[in-house]
Amino acid sequence: MPRHLVVGNGKFLINLDQYGCIRDMFYPYVGQLNHVGGYRCHIGCYVDEQFSWLSDPEWKFQLSYLEDSLVTQVTATHDRLGITLRMNDGIHQRDSIYLKRMKMTNHKHTDREIRIFFHQDLVINETEVGDTAVYYPYNHTIFHYKKDRYFMFNALCGQEGIYQFSTGVKRFHQAEGTFRDAEDGHLMGNPIAQGSVDSVISIRGTLPAQAELDVYYWLSAGQSLEDVKKLDYYVKESGPGNLLDRVTIYWQRWANKTHRNYADLHEGIAKLFKHSLLIVRTQTDVNGAIIAANDTDIMQFNRDHYSYMWPRDGALVADAMSLAGYHGMIEPFFHFCARALAPEGYLHHKYNPDGTVGSSWHPYVHDGKQQYPIQEDETALVLFTLWQDYVRNGDIELPQSLYRTLIRRSANFLSEFIEPELQLPKPSYDLWEERYGIFTFTTAAVYGGLSAAANFAKLFGDDKRAVKYQQAAEAIKISMEKHLWNEELGRYVRGLYRRDGQWVQDATPESSIFGLFEFGVFPPDDERVVRTMQELRKQLTIRTSVGGIARYYHDYYFQKSSDLERIPGNPWIICTLWFAKYDIATAKSLEDLETPRRTLEWVVDRSMESGMLSEQVDPISGSPLSVAPLTWSHATFVSAVLEYTHKYHELSKLQF
Repeated sequence: MPRHLVVGNGKFLINLDQYGCIRDMFYPYVGQLNHVGGYRCHIGCYVDEQFSWLSDPEWKFQLSYLEDSLVTQVTATHDRLGITLRMNDGIHQRDSIYLKRMKMTNHKHTDREIRIFFHQDLVINETEVGDTAVYYPYNHTIFHYKKDRYFMFNALCGQEGIYQFSTGVKRFHQAEGTFRDAEDGHLMGNPIAQGSVDSVISIRGTLPAQAELDVYYWLSAGQSLEDVKKLDYYVKESGPGNLLDRVTIYWQRWANKTHRNYADLHEGIAKLFKHSLLIVRTQTDVNGAIIAANDTDIMQFNRDHYSYMWPRDGALVADAMSLAGYHGMIEPFFHFCARALAPEGYLHHKYNPDGTVGSSWHPYVHDGKQQYPIQEDETALVLFTLWQDYVRNGDIELPQSLYRTLIRRSANFLSEFIEPELQLPKPSYDLWEERYGIFTFTTAAVYGGLSAAANFAKLFGDDKRAVKYQQAAEAIKISMEKHLWNEELGRYVRGLYRRDGQWVQDATPESSIFGLFEFGVFPPDDERVVRTMQELRKQLTIRTSVGGIARYYHDYYFQKSSDLERIPGNPWIICTLWFAKYDIATAKSLEDLETPRRTLEWVVDRSMESGMLSEQVDPISGSPLSVAPLTWSHATFVSAVLEYTHKYHELSKLQF
């Protein structure tokens, strides 16, 4: 299932499910390590001698966030119990502290005692081996630990702290878990357990008739017992409610740091725009890694996940955040890439959040020949984005600090990694990491990267290198027109592959060909680009009530239909927005903006109740597919909205 709610601060990230329960907890990096691993940390309610987990079907939920913030607003109602819970979850903007406020409403006309149970199901360092859960009497908390990872849990109702607690064994032999101990409303009080363990704490209070009562729950993460004790004391001293209110204010100020005019876009688009900024922030580690997605349910399909930094995704996300005015937030990304760069001058397939090379399926050998196991666009797009950021922000110190370590080394690789026969970049893997060849998207990205490097060389007075990089870029552009255009089809093709010693065009309709104009190779109104985009739109549009644009014709990933004429593939958020960006770029009047405006509205309609954007959408039901939230989807929405509003104001001045 997608992750419905996400809270984080760049060092500490927690995902919540549709019941408001913790399902993933990443520390000390965003995306690494996951100390919950997709298991559910249950929440239970005991009133009138009746017990119910929030995941029971009688609870009805509404999921959202407080306006313009990274604090959730979840409402859960149980009609039979006569209880409504209004929950706010957030992570402190600076410290590794998770806070939960639960405002309980009693719909009955009698005072009632109520107990809330919080279950902690941790797999510290992503393994259940060797964990310890222990009651700590000195501050009346429960903490879990292993090696240098400590997690302390506490709760408060009025002036009363934890009422009961217990620890025990889970998922071993016949033990399902200590959370079952809560279902009679009482906990056994076992003070310590080790191995595969969980814990439960409870809080109790009197819920007056037709009135409300606040309960707070929090956890702190650190590298030692002293670390988490200090954070726990900070919460109690400050007041968990006060801290949560301050968290709300911080993120509201962050999301609204720039006054924006949203032109004729409706309120729902503006709301999702700001929400997308915030979601991208949660997926960005303070050390520079911009993570693709942290929905670990994807592991059910292939025993791996999206909690990596793909340099391409990271670069395009960084570009959107730069466009939105968050230069300071993305600066660490470029330093991350400089540190990660291989000695040869390229970036690997993907990286773990700590900077180590991630898992890969790209071999060092193809058809018996040695090769670099890379997607070359990933190296090129980092340079392209760095130049775009400089143009917008004028921060010359950042590229100067990276000129020797990142810019020159990457540009030298790009300018030399050329297929002599074609004067195009040598074969590498495509952006979807599915096939090996020379691709239009990759080639366009390399052009953009080399042009950026030439511009930096000119900026720093390095004229010899500037000429070298620019000549390499122009040679690629000429070769693209020669080898990637198909006159018979009247459009550019996806790419080239080698067959029987010859270069053969791959003419599969492919949305990523939009890179022709996106990375500056050709203007968007170039006749060949226009013909290409028109033909691709015709062949990749999903002809169901759901709508949208497919990645490419006959896309097999999570494929939902074999009716290719009607459903060439599942609609992807980013691919659909690419065509909106093209429509915006070519608009000559305000009337021309109607189509991209409808696309932005389509994205809002396809977002989850909580505002999350998935990777794909089911072409029949419209429900989210694959991971959610996908950082790239949110970032592409951000850039499309900004490009739309800029174009709207530009055309408004011309027309009036």
